[in-house]
Amino acid sequence: MDASIIIINWNTRDLLIECINSVYSTTQGINFDIWVVDNGSSDGSVQALRELFPDVKVIENQSNLGFAKACNQALKLMESKFAVLLNSDTILTDGAIKTVLDTMEKDPDIGLCGAQLLNSDGTKQNSIANTPSLATELLNKSLLRRLFPQKYPGKERDFAEPIEVESIIGAFMAVGKKAIDKVGMLDESYFFFFEETDWCIRMKKKGWKVVHHPGAKVYHLQGQTVRKINIRARIEYWKSRYLFFKK
Repeated sequence: MDASIIIINWNTRDLLIECINSVYSTTQGINFDIWVVDNGSSDGSVQALRELFPDVKVIENQSNLGFAKACNQALKLMESKFAVLLNSDTILTDGAIKTVLDTMEKDPDIGLCGAQLLNSDGTKQNSIANTPSLATELLNKSLLRRLFPQKYPGKERDFAEPIEVESIIGAFMAVGKKAIDKVGMLDESYFFFFEETDWCIRMKKKGWKVVHHPGAKVYHLQGQTVRKINIRARIEYWKSRYLFFKK
């Protein structure tokens, strides 16, 4: 396989179905398989997968193991050259995955590559992240991007070509198997939030490039899972942020 598309699901059945349909309808020219790791859903997600997508490989957990641990379950089993990690609330546009993988094939130093995330109306979401610091956590991120666009690149700028960045937003992440073998998998200490930032930092420390690709467009119906558990999500964010700075 060229790529294994890995989707983590927790009670987002309808979004998951739409996401998988978009993978099949927009991805041509590469050999791929799809893995869904279900974190103990109670909304019939697994049953729907088996009925609608019998070729999808399903890992069924009995409880919510968190994003990083669930991803690692599939990463350990896949046999592809690349992994593409997708949020279940993403919808791919034509050629998004192939566009990213072609770029990574041309530059073998790219370890991890993200896409341009879009709102449902087609406007840009911020898809680039800086390494968290006192400035990014205490000041307004949008203001920082406007005042210091070179240091804090974001959706306010139009990029014609892929650019190297400090970190990306993890709703879409293409990762090379060679990079994973050198750097290691996601840190399972993070239950939810900051795990992709941690991975990007570790990638760069080992000499791999982290890249944002503006030509790959992915709709991100942002935070659909988080909105269902808003209070718990806030708690997990603070816990992960504390862990990140401690580490």
